[in-house]
Formats: sequence, structure tokens, C-alpha cells
Amino acid sequence: MPDPIVDTLGTVPLLAGLDQQQRERLAQTFGERAFQAGAIVVRQGDDPSEGFFIVTEGEVAVSVDGREVSRLGPGSYFGEIALISDRLRTATVTAATDVRCLTMLLTDFRAFVRGDPDIAWRLLEHVDLLLIRDRG
Repeated sequence: MPDPIVDTLGTVPLLAGLDQQQRERLAQTFGERAFQAGAIVVRQGDDPSEGFFIVTEGEVAVSVDGREVSRLGPGSYFGEIALISDRLRTATVTAATDVRCLTMLLTDFRAFVRGDPDIAWRLLEHVDLLLIRDRG
């Protein structure tokens, strides 16, 4: 039976270079969190330790400098840059409705990558492709 977490991980550009088995192992590091409508999920300027989020129910609003720039619903994700960078959060994400998210901590992702040089190499190769695409 397909695993929705594994399937979603395959749609994240940063993680698309991982094979099915690697995505299955990564999926095991996820937890689940619920947020009531109006709750701040992450705040612009905060540290990235909360890591990566996949929306499973509800809708979140993404704001930059106080202006809403997008809305994300089930299957959408945010925080992927926090997985590879210590940069502060670039946006505030607020629960527009009651929301459930799958979450992965930055420390869990880094342990996953450090545990397998092949994974680290695949991620580097994929980041290179993303950089080339963005420059092209």
C-alpha cells in the first residue's frame, strides 16, 4: 500500500533525488502536530530547528514581512530550505484553519544524511541541478 508521506517526499524538489527506500527511511523520522486556526506554525526570523512541514489537513497562510503571499493545503510542504541551511525563517506560516502537519526536525534530517554518504551525495547532486535551473 502506498505511503502518503513517502509519496509526498518524492514531490519535494530537494528530496526528489532520493530513491524509494531512502524516502521510506526518511519518512520514519516524521512526527505529527496539530495547530488551531490562527496559530503561528513558524515565524519569520526564527531559527530553523523546527525543520520541515507537510500539511495533511487544513490550510496555512504564508506571509512575508506581514503580507500574505500564498496559501497551502493538504500535500503542500514548507521549510525544506531549513533542512540544509541555518538561515532564519524567511516567512511566517499561520494556520488559516485547524491544521494537521507532519513534521521533521532539522536534527533528525541531519542525522539521516550523516548516516549514509550516498544520501548526502544524492542531495548535493540535486541541489546542483536546482541551482543550474534557477540560473538558466
